Amino acid sequence: MATMVETPSTGQAPKPAAQKKKLVRRIDRDYSQQLRHLFQGVFLVLNLYLGMVFYFWVRQFEGPAHRIANRPPGVEGWLPIAGMMNFKYWVLTGNIPPVHPAAMFLLVTFVTIAFLFRKAFCSWLCPVGTLSEMLAALGRKLFRKNLVITKWLDIPLRGLKYLLLGFFVWAVSSMSAHALGAFMHSPYGVITDVKMLNFFRHLNQTGFIVIGILVLGSVLVQNFWCRYLCPYGALLGFASLLSPLRIRRTPSACIDCGKCNKACPANLPVDKLVTIKSMTRCWCRLPTPFRIPCPVMRR
Repeated sequence: MATMVETPSTGQAPKPAAQKKKLVRRIDRDYSQQLRHLFQGVFLVLNLYLGMVFYFWVRQFEGPAHRIANRPPGVEGWLPIAGMMNFKYWVLTGNIPPVHPAAMFLLVTFVTIAFLFRKAFCSWLCPVGTLSEMLAALGRKLFRKNLVITKWLDIPLRGLKYLLLGFFVWAVSSMSAHALGAFMHSPYGVITDVKMLNFFRHLNQTGFIVIGILVLGSVLVQNFWCRYLCPYGALLGFASLLSPLRIRRTPSACIDCGKCNKACPANLPVDKLVTIKSMTRCWCRLPTPFRIPCPVMRR
């Protein structure tokens, strides 16, 4: 029952005191973070294995090396632009492209995951996201915390990945089916995956500087690449807007502890929202894709 609070004699009626919310703490232990880290580790090892097999597959054409019969198609997951081009070619012609077809299927798979589970791919599977998390953890260990970029600079920086995505979408959308087929069968298009490998095998000074800046930025700012520069994440963000899943906060049960804010890797004001719809949210620290790290247990 509400109690009445006495007020000075000002002619106003006494106001009822706010009722204190009952705190019900969780008693069950949550293992989803361990599960997420397991998925991240397995997918990171898988990508390292595919990269190693692909490296030796390329080496057999460059000189004496152990013969590897088949090229691992999984490496085409690192060719999202080729996946976009092949997807448009398939839509226009109805034919599955013979060059880098796995790039298209993997792109569709990842976009479907974003639709069904929002940006869970970014925080559960993406090896770049995993490395970014490791670098951010290193930054917290070295400097005790990661930097939070001020809002007036953070917002325009977040627009960079959408500009990059817009450029790639414009480039692909402006090509006809004939132009797409000609490019994918060109000498460059056929060995796009080898070109990508050679970029890392033969890094020049500019490449070292760029990667060094990205590594330093990821150490200082959590999810630096994912938040500001990843066009793949921007694409998955648009797909996640159509997802039926949402993280919802129950205001009546909220005790204003602010733990959801601290756990949010996108620095969203979760404690001030009822439904979180942002494209930048990727569930990096959330215990499950269906609830926030709240000390209050829902009943």
